Amino acid sequence: VQLQASGGGLVQTGSSLRLSCAASGFNLDYYVIGWFRQAPGKERQFLGSISWLGTNTYYTDSVKGRITISRDNAKNMVYLQLNNLKSEDTAIYYCGASQGNGRYDYWGEGTLVTVSS
Repeated sequence: VQLQASGGGLVQTGSSLRLSCAASGFNLDYYVIGWFRQAPGKERQFLGSISWLGTNTYYTDSVKGRITISRDNAKNMVYLQLNNLKSEDTAIYYCGASQGNGRYDYWGEGTLVTVSS
C-alpha cells in the first residue's frame, strides 16, 4: 500500500503547478484524499481534501481561491492544482488517504516545490 506524490520542481512566482498523487496496492475509490505540505522549519499544514467520488472538496482558508483538488478514480489518481504561486508555497507536498474519520492512515513520499522569483 503506497501513495506517491509527484510533479514538484522549481517554479516561478505567479505561475501554477499541478501535483499528482498515485496509489499502488489499494483502490483510492474508498478513501478521502487530503493534501498537505511542510515548509522548512514548520509543521505539516493541511491544505484540503476531496471526498470518495470527488463530489465534495474542502480547502483551508490560507489557500482558498488558489487551490483545486480533483480526482480520477479510473486512473487511481488525485490532483492538486495551485495557482498564483508565492514564495511561501515552497514546501514538500504530501497526499494522504483517510477512510473519512479524519485520520489519515496512508502517506507517501512527498514532492518538493520550490517557488522562486
